[in-house]
Amino acid sequence: MTGAEPTSRRRVLATLGSGIAAAAAGCLGGNGGLGGQPTYEDGTVSGINESNVSDRSTSEMSTAASLAQQQPSNAVTPLNPISLRSHEFVVESGYLGSTIQGTVENTGTDRIQTVEVRTRVYDDGGNMLGRYLASTGDLNGGSTWEFQVIVLEAPSDVASYDITVLGTPS
Repeated sequence: MTGAEPTSRRRVLATLGSGIAAAAAGCLGGNGGLGGQPTYEDGTVSGINESNVSDRSTSEMSTAASLAQQQPSNAVTPLNPISLRSHEFVVESGYLGSTIQGTVENTGTDRIQTVEVRTRVYDDGGNMLGRYLASTGDLNGGSTWEFQVIVLEAPSDVASYDITVLGTPS
């Protein structure tokens, strides 16, 4: 044995160890597989004609509050097969008021047990006003889901939002 061999073996083992760790992180983290932190896309609020938008009445706000989802599931994680295809801030009449609407697609072949769209809304100063979500179950492979997230903030208070989609495999 020469003096260079132990160093060479250490380098090989270190490289292998780093490669295995990176491969494991790729399988478990990010949007590449199960687990990891969600990646949010930015959304803008534009084209809202303030003169045509009214705040919800007390009864409309009560209805909206009872239907708005604000408690995220702990069972969902970023999944490769689900993709956020479109999203936009839309003001609806009546109790719906401020909403974020769009489409999610399951690009895989397997059914996704639970799909959850999470949004965070912000004011002009970049302060988070609230977190809202929509969820559905059993999104089959190759199919889409048109979601609608009810936002309890007045349209005039919302300057921007961000959004992500998570899921639970079957």
